[in-house]
Amino acid sequence: MMNETFCLALIQQSYTGSRETMIESTRKAIASSAAGTDLVLLQELHTTEYFCQSENEAFFDYALYFEDNVRRFSAIAKENAVVLVGSFFERRAAGLYHNTAVVFEKDGSVAGMYRKMHIPDDPGFYEKYYFAPGDLGFEPIATSVGKLGVLVCWDQWYPEAARLMALKGAEILLYPTAIGWFRGDSEDEKTRQLESWVAIQRAHAVANGIPVAACNRVGFEADGSGVLDGIDFWGNSFVFGAQGEPLGRLGTQSGILRAQISRSRSESVRRAWPFLRDRRIDAYNGLMQRFL
Repeated sequence: MMNETFCLALIQQSYTGSRETMIESTRKAIASSAAGTDLVLLQELHTTEYFCQSENEAFFDYALYFEDNVRRFSAIAKENAVVLVGSFFERRAAGLYHNTAVVFEKDGSVAGMYRKMHIPDDPGFYEKYYFAPGDLGFEPIATSVGKLGVLVCWDQWYPEAARLMALKGAEILLYPTAIGWFRGDSEDEKTRQLESWVAIQRAHAVANGIPVAACNRVGFEADGSGVLDGIDFWGNSFVFGAQGEPLGRLGTQSGILRAQISRSRSESVRRAWPFLRDRRIDAYNGLMQRFL
């Protein structure tokens, strides 16, 4: 029988310069946070730099480490007896690659995978060059801590993705993330971007009556192509409860955020705010269209 509460830890990191040092840094952070923790969420593409700032064929080689990454983080999950959500570059076949989240059970087994569905293509975020859209759908992953609605970064702007996860029984939404500012942005623009990012995801918690957590990268990463200066990843990893209540938020430094998640909270919130009950599913056909 599952406990009434479980402890979630988000590990917010800066890039350390190589895949091996990133894996070691992450391993140490997971070990240091493991006592009393049930579920650990890592940031997007956490074993490397955020290479999508430029279109560079050489970066496809990172996807060749997918099976090794799964093997190594499976061992880390088992060693620390935590459910672990990792984010990796996956080579599925020649010329076919995905941005893939893998969920590891406490015994190191793979509980499930999610391939990123919404793929951006913007200056500094040239993900369409690297990733095909996911084809696993929006399916919660069953684990010993409950059903996890795992989505990835750009997915977080889409209420449809969050809603489908919730309708299929997800008990919490988890977003590995890589997002930040360009140094040329004004301070006002930086504030607007950050607070919009927080607001849209907090709204997913409120609209669906389930907790939401996003784990973001932090620190400056230069653009290797020289076209842009680079990205200041803004960190600010957070957890919100089922009514949108803040359960914790980090700043712009590396760190670990821990939060206690109540299983009964969603039931209580949904009884008081029955948004799912009052949905007009007979009137939403237009949502299946690109434009009306």
